[in-house]
Amino acid sequence: RYQRRVRGVSQAVMSGKKESVIDLSKYIDQPVRVKLLGGREVIGTLRGYDPLVNLVLDEALEFLRDPDDPYRVLDESREIGLVVARGPSVMLICPMDGTQEIPNPFLEMTQEEAVI
Repeated sequence: RYQRRVRGVSQAVMSGKKESVIDLSKYIDQPVRVKLLGGREVIGTLRGYDPLVNLVLDEALEFLRDPDDPYRVLDESREIGLVVARGPSVMLICPMDGTQEIPNPFLEMTQEEAVI
């Protein structure tokens, strides 16, 4: 692996096999939450991936969005089964093991505290 500058931009040049940007092998057969372009969120068991971060999720649940605000995700979900998510549409991959929802501390602030 070596660096090459093309038109002022440094690029890593690799010989042979392409490497993945992230290593997802430790999350195979574990539940992950995936956020996709357009605001969709899916939780499923990671069954496979490739160097382009194309993902295969099994037993997937899609969280429904608020019809008034497409970027707000509701607690309601629907089962969609097997999902193949293309790498370019994947924004976030989060393992579900060890994550828990906490109360938003900023919602408890009064109007005066928010101004300060």
